[in-house]
Amino acid sequence: MSESPNRPGLEVAVLGGGCFWCVEAVFKDLRGVESVLPGYAGGHVDHPSYQQVCNKDTGHIEVARVEFDPAELSYADLLRVFFATHDPTTPGRQGNDVGPQYESAIFWQDQAQREQAQTVIAEVDAAHIYDAPIVTKLLAPATFWPAEDYHRDYFALHPEQGYCQFVIAPKVAKFRKQFHDRLKR
Repeated sequence: MSESPNRPGLEVAVLGGGCFWCVEAVFKDLRGVESVLPGYAGGHVDHPSYQQVCNKDTGHIEVARVEFDPAELSYADLLRVFFATHDPTTPGRQGNDVGPQYESAIFWQDQAQREQAQTVIAEVDAAHIYDAPIVTKLLAPATFWPAEDYHRDYFALHPEQGYCQFVIAPKVAKFRKQFHDRLKR
């Protein structure tokens, strides 16, 4: 099932790069991104809760649903940011976050996205950016289940929270430095 954007002319990317708070915080600042929504995809439980996903038996991955304008930001460039802002070499893990819900994953929405994802993965592998091979899962479109409201804009609303200070803030700072020319003004 392909995710349809809320506005004509936009495209949707569904990406898992560890904790969805981190993924949302990075992509919200990227020029060409219209909206980012944390949620879950890929599992066998309908309308999963955060607690169910944390129990590690739903099959769901924490993801962000990113709506973007392809006239401003190509899908390939969006994926380049994705690969630069998380560790795509650790299965089921991002730093201290461990479990199947933290997989590096791309839920492609159509064949064009699938092919572009394969191309970008090959490009990143060929550049030897990482010491280990990329293990990002390329997965078919899956139902996106929005996360509970309290997960939305988590970093912006809770910058003083420990996880935000020690995990998300450094990731966002690295992103802003590396992609300063691609930030929203």
